[in-house]
Amino acid sequence: MSVLGSIFAFLGGLGMFLYGMNMMSDGMQKMAGGKLQALIRHLTSNRLLGILMGTAITAIIQSSGATTVMVVGFVNAGMMNLAQAAGVIMGANIGTTITAWIVSLSQIGEAIKLLNPIFYAPLFIGVGSLFLLFSKNMKNKTKGQIIIGIGFLFAGLDGMSGSIKPYTDAPVFRMIFEVFGKNPFLGILAGVIVTVALQSSSASVGILQTLAMNGIVNTSSAIYIILGEKIGSCSTAMISAAGANKTAKKAAAIHLMFNVIACAAAGVIFFILFHLRPDLGARNISSVQISIFHTAFSVAATAIIGPFAMKLVQLSDFLVDRIFGQDDEEDEEVEARSSAETVRRLLDDRFLATPAVAIENVVEGAGLMGDVVLKNGLRAMEVVTDEKMNEKKLEKVYAREKSINQFETLLTDYLVKISNQTLTEKQNSMVNHLFYAISDIERVGDHIENIAEAGQMLNEHEVQLSDLARDELKAMNEKVLDGFRYSMSALENANLDDCRKAKEIEKEIDELEKRLRVEHIERLSSGKCKTEAGVLFIDIISNLERMSDHSDNIADYVKEENKR
Repeated sequence: MSVLGSIFAFLGGLGMFLYGMNMMSDGMQKMAGGKLQALIRHLTSNRLLGILMGTAITAIIQSSGATTVMVVGFVNAGMMNLAQAAGVIMGANIGTTITAWIVSLSQIGEAIKLLNPIFYAPLFIGVGSLFLLFSKNMKNKTKGQIIIGIGFLFAGLDGMSGSIKPYTDAPVFRMIFEVFGKNPFLGILAGVIVTVALQSSSASVGILQTLAMNGIVNTSSAIYIILGEKIGSCSTAMISAAGANKTAKKAAAIHLMFNVIACAAAGVIFFILFHLRPDLGARNISSVQISIFHTAFSVAATAIIGPFAMKLVQLSDFLVDRIFGQDDEEDEEVEARSSAETVRRLLDDRFLATPAVAIENVVEGAGLMGDVVLKNGLRAMEVVTDEKMNEKKLEKVYAREKSINQFETLLTDYLVKISNQTLTEKQNSMVNHLFYAISDIERVGDHIENIAEAGQMLNEHEVQLSDLARDELKAMNEKVLDGFRYSMSALENANLDDCRKAKEIEKEIDELEKRLRVEHIERLSSGKCKTEAGVLFIDIISNLERMSDHSDNIADYVKEENKR
């Protein structure tokens, strides 16, 4: 009966802990309201700020899942690009570690009972109930919900800890954690399963800390389980992206890739370390030490992987396109329409009373326009390089080019309205540069249409490019689009580092275009390539080089603005 009673006590404590965490998180989100969503959307002007924003917001609402779901929603609506999303997602991984520190307070305060949060848990529940039951003000009721949640969280921890304490010397616990400690795959898998089941990495880390408080968790097993919990935490965003567009799926993929890469690297390092020093892995780990590792790992992973955020974006493009099909034209058409609708919402005349906001909205609209241009650049090159041209794909390229022209009209007309307002010197300069930047984005779209037309001519004349020519065009197109991505990121985030990268790529493209032109003329002279195909090849690389020039122009505008 005593064993059964302990099981009931553990389950009751677990229920109180999970319910308390859910109440606290829900209350925090209600208190924050739509303000946090606005902050996420507007305060991600550069990657570092995005990371800090993701950290702060997740620490406030106590849920990395809620933050990443919001990010996926913004990406799905076209209100945030993937580069911005990557920064916020990385920050959310740091912010979620605050819950582990809250749990650790009970162990930090063990020496002095008055400092132990568990001592105050009944008071929290009592005071919170008074707020909830007797206050008519909705804000006070939400405060009561948060206070009760904190009380239940600590009471649940105490219940779980108390139920386990009599069995801390049981061999079964030692055996389980020894197995997890020696086999990183099992440890990581356990962390993934528990986190997916609970839909909360904070909750699963809290349970691990409860076991650690009773001295039954060794260091190696705790580290592997935490790594698994990091991967498991991605399930919430993955589920939320299931019914979203491909761009939103890419945001969820970035979250998963970031955690898998970080955890795989850390898993290998710690496996080697514990193999060389078994005594380190065999030591017991405390709740506070779990919090330290949890935070240190998240910060280190973000610091190391953060600078490669654009690579994660590109990898997500590749993987999601491979899994869901690169030729999903309907999905992209829906995205283009959604982007156009979003731009119309952004360009509301009511924002004109606040020129700073109106200008920021134009920058966002330019970013959405750039996303459509990028997709068209990928598809146009497929028209050229596919062995058999897809007529439907060609039609979609032409249709999206019309959408790009509409974007230009909408944004330019709105900039005219802004220019008629009372502006500061800096705002006036920004408006002028945006006029030019939007024109350059549209010109990139025109060159992409030219490339698609070249593909159409190849098909009509039944001319095939050589495999070498196809590979060269694909490689050059990829590099040109990379430069465009960096220039758009520079424009949207006022990021001088991305600006520099865009200009470096432009120089590479100039050299590449010259080299490919010379080599192709040599192939024409030697008869290795048909004249019609050769002329069109030269035409395509010329258009690609001009696209790069326009990207360089956009980067120049950003440089000019940053000098002010």
